[in-house]
Amino acid sequence: MLIFLTVCHALIVAGFMTRIVLRDDVSPPARTAWFIVLIILPYAGSVMYFLFGEVDIGHRASQRYKAIFAEVKQLTKNGAARLEHVAPQIKPNYQPAFDYAASVNGFPVVGGNTARLMSSAEDTLQEIVQDIDAATDYVHVLYYIWLDDTTGTTIAEALIRATQRGVTCRAMADGLGSRPLVGSPLWQRMQSAGVHLAVALPLDKPIRTILTSRLDLRNHRKITIVDGQITYCGSRNSADPAFLVKPKYAPWVDIMLRFEGPIVAQNEQLFATDWMVATGENIASSAGKEDPASGGFPAVVVGDGPTERRGATPQLFANLIACARETITITTPYFVPDATLLDALCSAAYRGVAVTLVFPARNDSWIVAAASRSYYRRLLEAGCSIHEFEGGLLHAKTLTMDGQITLIGSSNLDLRSFDLNYENNILLQDETTTGAVRDRQQDYLGSSFPVDLSDVSDWSRPRRAWYNVVATVGPIL
Repeated sequence: MLIFLTVCHALIVAGFMTRIVLRDDVSPPARTAWFIVLIILPYAGSVMYFLFGEVDIGHRASQRYKAIFAEVKQLTKNGAARLEHVAPQIKPNYQPAFDYAASVNGFPVVGGNTARLMSSAEDTLQEIVQDIDAATDYVHVLYYIWLDDTTGTTIAEALIRATQRGVTCRAMADGLGSRPLVGSPLWQRMQSAGVHLAVALPLDKPIRTILTSRLDLRNHRKITIVDGQITYCGSRNSADPAFLVKPKYAPWVDIMLRFEGPIVAQNEQLFATDWMVATGENIASSAGKEDPASGGFPAVVVGDGPTERRGATPQLFANLIACARETITITTPYFVPDATLLDALCSAAYRGVAVTLVFPARNDSWIVAAASRSYYRRLLEAGCSIHEFEGGLLHAKTLTMDGQITLIGSSNLDLRSFDLNYENNILLQDETTTGAVRDRQQDYLGSSFPVDLSDVSDWSRPRRAWYNVVATVGPIL
């Protein structure tokens, strides 16, 4: 029996290691991490690799998604051709970052946009409901997490009211993040009222999903579109700050910008793509009503996902960081960087840029919290400033740079956002908007405490060892 188990062990490990070695899309750190897992836990590790080892939504699904997105992108390009008279004026030192951002989806940088920072969760909900109540044509919403709490119910009821007065409303929720809502009485009420509903990456056929794809590929986007004129972008889901699914970490602290202008069309293209993949209904022709504002700022949507090129998000951050001249401030709840992003942050600090990073002091993911802290020493030695937020779970995903540039949206700085999630972000150049976001970041810093090298040096050996052990498998988290 012992010989049989030894042989099985060897065959299992050899088989999966051969598969990993033959893959060209795996980074050396990820390859090493999988080797460690397979050697230490050959049976459990094999199951883990089978379920989560490869980023693949299935060949047919991937081809369908790419074909749909190509069709939608062409409409955006056609629309951009009509906006040449508002060609964006990107400052030369930031042009490489905007060029890279535009290359991710093929969306052009468009001018004539305006934005307003929402003051609070209550203000965000009130504004969204007012916009839905004022809609005359259509409303499109997509949320990763949609709960039947006050926020979720209020938005659902606004959609029902809009539908009853003849507005076409389409609502989509992620199959995992919004699983309690899908099929709930609130979901049924929306359906009965005539709201068009869809589930992104549904879990109704788990065996088929396991055999052809991955269960943990998710649509993490948060998109609200009203009449092709207004869009919201930021970190807020359709859920209360109390976040009933994880109340002990509450309040969840989010941020949201309300946009108008040509950028709305690009955010809507992401929604249209997801909707067409999920339902087969072609709504691309209705996407976007460009209306540039005089004196508005340039911006571009960046929508990452497992069907886009690998590494797009960390490469975008690296390009942005490389363009910085004075300051970079980043807030994110989940920080497990790859080598590209980590090196970019350290090199910026070494050349004199004031790099400030704000993470939650208490994280709802103990694995991410441990892996994140394993990078503290290297970042601090390079000259980065690290702060841990104590006012709840800081869920805002923001980057501001030099008082001019803002990146805001749904992407975290971890490998899940980099490789597994569909995300939506907006990159913009505007001193006023960036100033507002930076002021909000300063509010976060006011509720945070600094972490310095002496704090890290005081960590016990078991604590440091634990952080580093978790970080060793960070590339496959």
